[in-house]
Amino acid sequence: MIEQAPEPTRARRGRPGYDREGILRIAVELFNEQGYDATSVADLSQRLGLTKSALYHHFASKEALLEIALDQALSALEAVLHTPDGAPDQRAITRLRDVIRRATDVLIQHLPSVTLLLRVRGNSPIEKEALARRRRFDQQVTALVSEAQRDGDLRDDVDASIVARLIFGMINSVIEWYRPDGTIDGDRLGHDILTVALDGLRAQER
Repeated sequence: MIEQAPEPTRARRGRPGYDREGILRIAVELFNEQGYDATSVADLSQRLGLTKSALYHHFASKEALLEIALDQALSALEAVLHTPDGAPDQRAITRLRDVIRRATDVLIQHLPSVTLLLRVRGNSPIEKEALARRRRFDQQVTALVSEAQRDGDLRDDVDASIVARLIFGMINSVIEWYRPDGTIDGDRLGHDILTVALDGLRAQER
C-alpha cells in the first residue's frame, strides 16, 4: 500500500518583516510627512504593519526612534569638522571648503534624518539636546570662518557668524527642493554651493 504524500505546506502570506534599520527608516519618513508630534505609535504600527508590541520589541518608545535618528544626522555632520589623524595642517580656508562640501554630501546621503533634524523645535529634552549640538556645530564653523578672515583669505567686512549662517542656510535649503530621483546631480551640489558661497567672499587683492 502506497502512502499518500502530505500536501505541501503553503507559505503564509503577510507583510515583510522589518529589522531595526527598516523600522527607523519608515519612522523617519512618517515623522517628516506628518510631523513628529502629530505621529502616534498607532500611526507607526499601521504604516509598518506591525503590532505595537512588535514595535516595542525593537524600540522602547517613539522618543527612542527620534533620538537615534537625530543622533545619526548630528554625528554625520559633526564628523565633517574633524581632520583625519595624520593629515597635514591646512589653512582655515581649505578646511572650511572641505566642511562645506562634506556637509552638503552628508545632507544628500542622510536626507530624511537631516530633514527631521532641521525641523525640530525644541519641544522635548531630546529636541533641546539636538538643538544644543547644532549650536555647537555652528559655533565651530563660525570659528573657522573667523580664522580664514584673520588669515586674509576671506573678506573681513562681513560678520563671521552671519557668514556661517548664510552658508548653512544655503546648504540646509536643499531639503526643500532636492529630490534623489530628480534631474539635479547630488554629487555636484557640494561643488556648486561651495562656489556660490565662497567666491563672493574671497578677499580682494590689495
